[in-house]
Amino acid sequence: MTLSAWVIIGLSIVAGSFLSGVFGMAGGMVVIGVLLIYFDVATAMILFSIIQLTANGWRAAQWWSYVRWDIIWLYCVGGAVAFAVLRFIEFIPDKALVYLLLGLMPFAVEILPASWRPNIEWRGVPFFTGIFTTIIQFMSGVGGPFLDIFFQRSMLDRKATLATKAIAQSASHVLRLVYFVSLTGFGTLEPVPALGAIVLAIGGTMLAPYVIERMTDDGFRQWTRFVIFTICIIYLMRAAWLYWQAFAA
Repeated sequence: MTLSAWVIIGLSIVAGSFLSGVFGMAGGMVVIGVLLIYFDVATAMILFSIIQLTANGWRAAQWWSYVRWDIIWLYCVGGAVAFAVLRFIEFIPDKALVYLLLGLMPFAVEILPASWRPNIEWRGVPFFTGIFTTIIQFMSGVGGPFLDIFFQRSMLDRKATLATKAIAQSASHVLRLVYFVSLTGFGTLEPVPALGAIVLAIGGTMLAPYVIERMTDDGFRQWTRFVIFTICIIYLMRAAWLYWQAFAA
């Protein structure tokens, strides 16, 4: 791989970790999209899991006192159920499908009527959230926009939202890492790039609190929507291009 490719990957990790640190999502969509350009799906998912686990774990440590553990435990149980089912199927998506799901997911969330969106604080909801978010994480790499559905009607402020989502997504990243490693091993991933990715992910995440402290809850929600939908449009174009190439071949 060329030096310019590693520079692009490094910049995407810093930018993605920063965006995730500020908005609790969106950053992962940037990182996985770039990794898929240079790696096969399984290797990209493994490296992405390491990066996101580092970034989310660091973010969770920063906001540890705000975590809602009653939500987290049920979410993890649901995630474990989803892992068991998917591991039995042994499904690995292709690149075009990953881009398509990344691009469509937030739009699908948007058209869902607000009255249909469950509240993560309702009894039993974290369990089913863990099941479906984990399935989406394995298929598209990113479950943040879907997970956010369950937080939109909650009474949690932005810090509790970020903290709880960071722990929940960290659990999903662990499951996805174990899933793909158990199917393919570590693929073409080398230790040095993985360690470098971890350092960059921490660096990007450490910048986020300076922005969060200056952001209002309304501003937090508005900027989240803008960033996510911009990324989605790009990925839908990328999916269309890959499908066109496959059709023309």
